[in-house]
Amino acid sequence: MKYAGEASQGPAAGPEGSAAAGSQQPVPGPEDRREHGHDEQRGTRNRVARSILDHGPSTAAELALRLELTQAAVRRHLDTLVAEGVVESREKRVYGARSRGRPAKAFALTDCGRDAFDQAYDKLAGDALRWIAQAAGGGEMGEAAVAAFARARMAAQAEGYREALEAAPPESRTEALARALTADGYAATARSAPVGEQLCQHHCPVAHVAEQFPQLCEAETEVFSRLLGTHVQRLATIAHGDGVCTTFIPKSKTKTTTASASTAGRNPA
Repeated sequence: MKYAGEASQGPAAGPEGSAAAGSQQPVPGPEDRREHGHDEQRGTRNRVARSILDHGPSTAAELALRLELTQAAVRRHLDTLVAEGVVESREKRVYGARSRGRPAKAFALTDCGRDAFDQAYDKLAGDALRWIAQAAGGGEMGEAAVAAFARARMAAQAEGYREALEAAPPESRTEALARALTADGYAATARSAPVGEQLCQHHCPVAHVAEQFPQLCEAETEVFSRLLGTHVQRLATIAHGDGVCTTFIPKSKTKTTTASASTAGRNPA
């Protein structure tokens, strides 16, 4: 789920819509009406979540007042947002003397809910890597500094992967690596290939940054090679514009410590 700003609300249309009586507009069927109703519900939930983002933890009454909705409608949307993990309820903080009765519930965005709105993490990461490159002197020295950072980052990440692979039999290690990557958000799968296996990552959390800094892909490919104990070849990457990151693992288990410099992080020429 990805949220943008609050949608502008036009005048409410009646049951028959806003078309003139004599128009030849087709009458919407049941499927059309259901889909339109679902879109409206999603749009309203977007407004509820956006209002919490803009104003902080809010009660159903406060949201109803701001959005000009009934409290019952707001509560229905809040129930859905809670079930989706977008918001969570907490006791509303009271300053001064507490009134009688149960304290009102306030609803706040979760980390997942905040991530649904546009973030600047990619820009921050890109700026940080550019600073590393410039601080190292730019040019080849700057590229080497970024590569060193990428290797250090992947080395720390690989420790958990190593444990998963060591617990798996040799013939299942690519599948074990895929499961470990999936737990880190890469949506990875392993499948057989004519002369080996393919490790496919259907999502890349750092794809936008890797477009600018292929060293991230290269370090990842080197780690795969070390973990699996064989030369591997990166056939495609999301950062390069492909639909999926694909790594080929041959059947022959020739030990190596580095991946192919000509293919790591990009399609072979």
